[in-house]
Amino acid sequence: MIDQLSATFAALADPTRRALLDRLSRGDASIGELAEPFDLTTRAISKHVAVLESAGLVTRSRDAQKRPSHIRIEPLVDIDLWLQSYRRLWTGRFARLSVELEKQQEQDNEPS
Repeated sequence: MIDQLSATFAALADPTRRALLDRLSRGDASIGELAEPFDLTTRAISKHVAVLESAGLVTRSRDAQKRPSHIRIEPLVDIDLWLQSYRRLWTGRFARLSVELEKQQEQDNEPS
């Protein structure tokens, strides 16, 4: 069985699915509405939404004749939590680089 983080990353690996999530971040949309900006069939968009739904990034509800899709942020929060240790790593490296650059600049500004 695939873990949730891997499923989320796999779903986000496709640029069309990332664009669909971007659209859904601005509000719920039907498959037809999601398909509008793409040169893809509604069937293809529906398959992309199914992958997002399987990864837990999207849910669908029934509203009369429509089945709007909704974004779920919980899997994205999980990615953010996973990235925290790496964020600390690169922040520390940038801080050390900044100190080294300041030292270099001070040396360069010293009279010869």
